Amino acid sequence: MSSGLRSGLARAAKSLALPFVLIAFWEYSAYAGTMPRYLIAPSAILQSTFAMIASGELLVHAADSLRRSFSGFAIGSALGIALGLLAGVSRPVAGFFDPLVSLAYPVPKIAVLPILMSWLGIGDASKIAVIGLGVFFPVFINSFYGARDVNKLHLWSALNMGASKLQVFTRVVLPSSAPQVLTGLRIGLALSFILMFAAEMVGSKTGLGNLVIRAEDSLRFDLMYASILAIGVLGFASDRVLMLIRQKLMAGRSSGHVDYV
Repeated sequence: MSSGLRSGLARAAKSLALPFVLIAFWEYSAYAGTMPRYLIAPSAILQSTFAMIASGELLVHAADSLRRSFSGFAIGSALGIALGLLAGVSRPVAGFFDPLVSLAYPVPKIAVLPILMSWLGIGDASKIAVIGLGVFFPVFINSFYGARDVNKLHLWSALNMGASKLQVFTRVVLPSSAPQVLTGLRIGLALSFILMFAAEMVGSKTGLGNLVIRAEDSLRFDLMYASILAIGVLGFASDRVLMLIRQKLMAGRSSGHVDYV
């Protein structure tokens, strides 16, 4: 076994040790009867999860949730990147958006869901809209500062060499701002799942958020935890895919990260 593989296995063992101990303690306490009834055994949660997967119920709800989450993420990300980069290279655009973003960013986006429902109805449109709104802000802010932090020497060099403004934007601004743009996308992706879950708890007949509410009303805590577990797994898988895309796009660049411990 190579030293790299041994090192990787050692790191994995260290990272999994504490969760394994906590889950084992939870399992033992649940069967010993020392846990509250709503903290059912992890084995029971897994059993219900696999049963829902086998019946297809969990897959249907997960597909609806992913459709809403990814749709809102795509819309919010596209607008956030486009407007953020534009504001980063244009003072008038930045002057227009800065007070609006500063005013609206601290407002919980789920608070505007009733307003969106009155405009767009209680269907998917209002849920996708509130997800897109929540995703927009972190993507916009990171794209804006990514464009603003481009090395001025690189800009002047490109202009002095005869590059047009469009060429400067596509060949200097975009590559230089890519790390912060991708960071904003990662934050926005996590927010899309959070807002998806919250939005589906209101006026929705499908989705993992709605499934949690139904399970809670019927005191089916195993189904509730199964739904929460599904959201966590889907969010984790989506984040890993985004990180893989980041790794491919940023191949050849030094991250500058140093482990001190």
